[in-house]
Amino acid sequence: MSTNLQTPIDYLKGVGPNRAELLRKELGIHTYQDLINLFPNRYLDRTRYYKINELQRNSADVQIIGQIIKFEEVAQKRGKRLVATFHDDTGTMELVWFRGHKWIRENLKLKTDYVIFGKTNWFNGKFSMPHPDMELLKDHEKNIQSVMQPIYPSTEKLTNKGISNRVFIKIMQQLFTETKGRFTETLSPELLNSQKLISKSQALLNVHFPQNQELLARAQYRLKFEELFYIQLQLILKNLIHKSKIKGFPFEQVGDYFNTFFKDHLPFELTYAQKRVLKEIRADLGSNAQMNRLLQGDVGSGKTIVAFMSMLIALDNGFQACLMAPTEILSVQHYNGLFEWCNKLNISIKLLTGSSNTLDRKEIHENLENGDLQILVGTHALLEDKVKFKNLGLAIIDEQHRFGVAQRSKLWRKNSSPPHILVMTATPIPRTLAMSVYGDLDISIIDELPPGRQAIKTVHRYDNNRLKVFRFIRDEIAKGRQVYIVYPLIQESEKMDYKDLMDGYASIERDFPKPEYQISIVHGKMKAADKDYEMQRFAKGETQIMVATTVIEVGVNVPNASVMVIESAERFGLSQLHQLRGRVGRGAEQSYCILMTSHKLSNDSKVRLETMVRTNDGFEIAEVDLKLRGPGDIMGTQQSGVLNLKIADLIKDNDILKTARYWAKQILNNDPSLASPNNAAILNTYKQMSKYRNIWNYIS
Repeated sequence: MSTNLQTPIDYLKGVGPNRAELLRKELGIHTYQDLINLFPNRYLDRTRYYKINELQRNSADVQIIGQIIKFEEVAQKRGKRLVATFHDDTGTMELVWFRGHKWIRENLKLKTDYVIFGKTNWFNGKFSMPHPDMELLKDHEKNIQSVMQPIYPSTEKLTNKGISNRVFIKIMQQLFTETKGRFTETLSPELLNSQKLISKSQALLNVHFPQNQELLARAQYRLKFEELFYIQLQLILKNLIHKSKIKGFPFEQVGDYFNTFFKDHLPFELTYAQKRVLKEIRADLGSNAQMNRLLQGDVGSGKTIVAFMSMLIALDNGFQACLMAPTEILSVQHYNGLFEWCNKLNISIKLLTGSSNTLDRKEIHENLENGDLQILVGTHALLEDKVKFKNLGLAIIDEQHRFGVAQRSKLWRKNSSPPHILVMTATPIPRTLAMSVYGDLDISIIDELPPGRQAIKTVHRYDNNRLKVFRFIRDEIAKGRQVYIVYPLIQESEKMDYKDLMDGYASIERDFPKPEYQISIVHGKMKAADKDYEMQRFAKGETQIMVATTVIEVGVNVPNASVMVIESAERFGLSQLHQLRGRVGRGAEQSYCILMTSHKLSNDSKVRLETMVRTNDGFEIAEVDLKLRGPGDIMGTQQSGVLNLKIADLIKDNDILKTARYWAKQILNNDPSLASPNNAAILNTYKQMSKYRNIWNYIS
């Protein structure tokens, strides 16, 4: 190819240093390659030329061929406007400019054929077009004639500095002229044939200057497929390289710890899903590669017991295991749960958090290093340099999205060889996102609840039904149950929210008076010790009602709590509502979730509430959430970089994503090193991407 696409944008004719600087700052366009990957947002159909007598009073863009017959300046409240009379063989109309008079009068010729383009207004019995796009008919006929005019993404600053859509089209045309419209093919002949894809050069030409609707659709499909294909290829390759390079400890036996627990101490029959996931984990641990697995399961689906049984396999092979959770409350809860089981099996387990005292820490550090301590549970404190294991074989990370990748790799470095990694999350990730964000992890899903669990009944009630809701709460407490009442707390409106919480607490105290009722309150302004004290009282059943802000979102496991009331539910996101609902329904009794709102609701809020009432399936909820919020929001900042897509859309192009992943897998299964001549284009493109990270910066 004659032109190097890594050429800095400054060198493109018509750009120059000032425009280049703006393009870099505003749109991140550094090179020719970045410019060619700036795809239009939408297109205007310029196939049709209207006659003046065919114009309709609508706001569509139209183009007309005609001539200017005269100019005049018209005084108005502020300054003047320039008006030109424009005619064709069917009638006349006006062209209007509110600025730039001098330039227009000097540069536009009278009685010369022009193509004008823009929106028309109907004013004083006449059509007018303000600030039309104008081009001499003879130039118009010479240009790369695109039927559909591309409209490029832009910013206010670019427009103000004179880089209009017209300028974008011009510099894009210049780029096609310099490259002769020839671009290196990036996909293999096999892919092009099987998917009936047009070539890279055709696709780029028709996405920027489409000849017709059908070619535009084919160009977009081709480019979306390519983008998603390379993301999947990178992720799957990363996984394969990981498996071939990073040897794990092969856990060859399933021994006494595992078997004794399975036979004598299993608190309930494992579900089919739990058994399937354990089988997947056992296969990983027994292979020679390091396990890197994501375990997804809704709140209450029994991930912890699967994690514990995986730890027992590590112990059976003479290794240590650790479990890291994002908050102290959660790590204490994991520790308490595991402690009971470890006690029965005579396994040594300890808890390490920010508030562990120095004496305990010293003992933990010593016993870890000499191997007497078999399981360590804790928070980020596990990552401290002082924490050294004798032989860490398995690290389990709970709620992975709260830990960055850097923190994961810190755990690896605790050993001569990296331990097996199991990442757990109760936040269901839509399958499309999981494929793209965690595509380098193997994924296991626990998609059924343990037997005996009843589905939580969810209802939506307006504020004026409050008395009925309180009556229902009294009935439940009379049956010996406990109740959560949760208020939103959002940083921006913290003062107002705090007041709502306190007002709510006061009204609940009035309706549920002491000594008959005891109420706990937990919020962000309290000291950690006070929070724990209140949570413990509620967990022990000393208080019947827990009034709280979302601090209870992860944490407390109180099987006796059967009612969750969420105040101002319209202010919570879907995944938060789902997480909160998961705090109840942990016992055998029927549980309820009551969503309280005012009557004023936005459309999105209505969709969220209807979804919550309709389904308990976390995956279905995550799909709706993805449609409402888009991928960036759901993943949070650490992972959203992976989804900075140029043309594909994870939600709308779900089917293309699946096809792209299927093909990436097929190709790598048959040719893992992409050495076959058929895959030369793919290997070459993959190398280019790794070299120029900035081009395809959507690959994290």
